[in-house]
Amino acid sequence: MSQNRQIRDVVFVDGVRTPFGRAGEKGIYASTRADDLVVKCIRELMRRNPSLPPERIDEVAIAATTQTGDQGLTIGRTAALLAGLPQSVPGFAIDRMCAGAMTAVTTTASGIGFGAYDVVIAGGVEHMGHHPMGAGSDPNPRFMSERIVDPAALNMGNTAENLHDRFPAITKDRTDAYAVASQNKLAAAYAKDQIQPDLVPVATLKPEQGWTLNTVDEPPRPGTTVADLAALKTPFRAHGRVTAGNAAGLNDGATVALLASAETAKELGLPVKMRLVTYAFAGVAPEVMGIGPVPATEKALKLAGLSIGDIGLFEINEAFAVQVLSFLDHYGIADDDPRVNRYGGAIAVGHPLASSGVRLMTQLARQFQEDPSVRYGLTTMCIGLGMGATVIWENPHFNATTTSATSTTEGSAA
Repeated sequence: MSQNRQIRDVVFVDGVRTPFGRAGEKGIYASTRADDLVVKCIRELMRRNPSLPPERIDEVAIAATTQTGDQGLTIGRTAALLAGLPQSVPGFAIDRMCAGAMTAVTTTASGIGFGAYDVVIAGGVEHMGHHPMGAGSDPNPRFMSERIVDPAALNMGNTAENLHDRFPAITKDRTDAYAVASQNKLAAAYAKDQIQPDLVPVATLKPEQGWTLNTVDEPPRPGTTVADLAALKTPFRAHGRVTAGNAAGLNDGATVALLASAETAKELGLPVKMRLVTYAFAGVAPEVMGIGPVPATEKALKLAGLSIGDIGLFEINEAFAVQVLSFLDHYGIADDDPRVNRYGGAIAVGHPLASSGVRLMTQLARQFQEDPSVRYGLTTMCIGLGMGATVIWENPHFNATTTSATSTTEGSAA
């Protein structure tokens, strides 16, 4: 291998996802296999990019948190075969809990940058109806007996309550208001047809209903009010602050993205929706895992030579409202800043664990296209057992002479 090999530019070509469903017997995917959801996404990705010869795909990386049953058997490889990709295309499975798809992207993107790959498919799936969070896991008893982690670390809702304890300025009223705003922003995005273009219709069969073609997300609750949320129970702590209304739900869904080197995208005539700048992962105390995006973002910004004021768009995964607000407070960003989650977030649309990272990227890519005044955006999320992940992207449509609603706020961050 040449010692003069240069790191190559990595670009985000395209991304799609299934509509997200509610987990459980009444959810739209109750009778649908997890691997088939991935297959739908891969096939749609290939249909949308006909100039890409299937044999040019160098890797398929698919994440799943619970790698068993229809999410097992090295799902990256099995989904590639089921989707009809050539047998020469390899694949693998990956797990970093909520940041699974994000890690699938960063891992394969590193391979592109190094020159090992030219084109990859990366994404994630979680069928929480078939595989509830933590199902079949066997935490080592030393976690508790040797006090390696706080007992709250193994229950995500408890970690969110701990964040409230740490940041008393983030009240329940404030998280409920943020959650309502997320619902409203998603409803507005649907009304403007900003979500639908990247959804893959999925036909499902239920004995009592027959065939149904699912074209929209199932979890959203448009019209939700703060009063509605104030009446909900706090299941993780008596008189607590975390509810089903200000947290993401239990969901099913899949996402996939197409990444390439800039040279290969040009060669094959593939669109370039984003350019990867850098990424970072960081660890935090597991019992306050929701603060993870802060050190991950600090690390990524330092690597990129940027400041938080350079970021014109934020896609922050909404595992819990308190987790997003702790990030915003750290950087002095207002709860209703127009740069943040313009289309709403996981509180409204759902959070099928390992799949959500690519949803953030797909939404950011569409916002880049809509707003050429923005040069940089980031996707970030907290991760179970105390981690955070951040990926910084550059807008290929950037035009410094254009202005938008974000231009008046970009310098407001601390």
